[in-house]
Amino acid sequence: MRRLMIMLLSAAATLAVAGMLVAVWVAWSFQGPGPTAKSGDMTTVMLRHGSSLPEIASTLSHEGVIRSAPIFVAAAQVTGAARRLKAGEYEIASRASMASILADIRDGKIVRHQITIPEGRTSEMVVEALAAKSDLTGVAAAPPEGSILPETYQYERGEDRSAVLRRMMDARDQLVASLWSKRQPGLPFSTPEEAITLASIVEKETGQASERPRVAAVFINRLRQGMRLQSDPTIIYGITQGRPLGRGIRASELAAETPYNTYAINGLPPTPIANPGRAAIAAVLDPPKTTELYFVADGTGGHVFASTLAEHNANVAKWRAIERTRGSAQAVAAPEPGLAGGAPVDAPTVTVEP
Repeated sequence: MRRLMIMLLSAAATLAVAGMLVAVWVAWSFQGPGPTAKSGDMTTVMLRHGSSLPEIASTLSHEGVIRSAPIFVAAAQVTGAARRLKAGEYEIASRASMASILADIRDGKIVRHQITIPEGRTSEMVVEALAAKSDLTGVAAAPPEGSILPETYQYERGEDRSAVLRRMMDARDQLVASLWSKRQPGLPFSTPEEAITLASIVEKETGQASERPRVAAVFINRLRQGMRLQSDPTIIYGITQGRPLGRGIRASELAAETPYNTYAINGLPPTPIANPGRAAIAAVLDPPKTTELYFVADGTGGHVFASTLAEHNANVAKWRAIERTRGSAQAVAAPEPGLAGGAPVDAPTVTVEP
């Protein structure tokens, strides 16, 4: 009996030691450094939507980021994380602990990709940019012109393109609603849609952010006085739907009576000609108080502004001299400013008809 007791105690001690060793190993496997990445400093792991806990553990083990799928499953169940694991794309650092990996998947720290939409792009161009993102899915149709807010947007790998596009449209709607409620009184348009149309023209007229309020004021002053906007980008939109024209505007195009030729029509064109950015929209809804009615390129990428036709004619003459100095062989003088109906806001470069 005594010998049996000694044997039992010895076996119990051995089991206890073994249990302690297993517990230490499990704890080390969970809390300690994980496997080294197969290549580089990160391993990208995709956890599909609808994955079960065993499938998630198996995927992590197969990708070489955890040492034991059963320990991961047990840890997720014991900690309560099993019910909160989130699918998606994860970047797991080399030798990351199982504990940190479990916490990241529980908290949904997925990889966020991004797409930047520059100001002044047409809706068709935005859809093309989304289509070029191979990590998105689905097909998105081009929405109405001016319905997108140019910004940088984040998305998940595998997200539907139409969902990303909807966020862009929702962002524009929210911005317009906010700015419209605080708009300057007495503006020469009555709807947010008209404001977006004018903002799109402002956006296409200048690439310098500091000029947008001043350009907006010029167009608003002209609308108030019943003068035509005479904006070159509107003509180009009517010809190419916003694609680069690749040449100067022809005299026949300047004179053609089309819905988008603001040299030939009064007021605003029927739709925006691009998707204006935040600054252009804000400039149109709260323009500075000026008397300026004209502007023309100054040769440095910006514009020079004028309140009188005489000042504008002098500025146009300077710009023509710059063009000649630069050797613009195809450029010829635009129609002389000062005809009935007002002078061009920005004297266009007109090419000779073939």
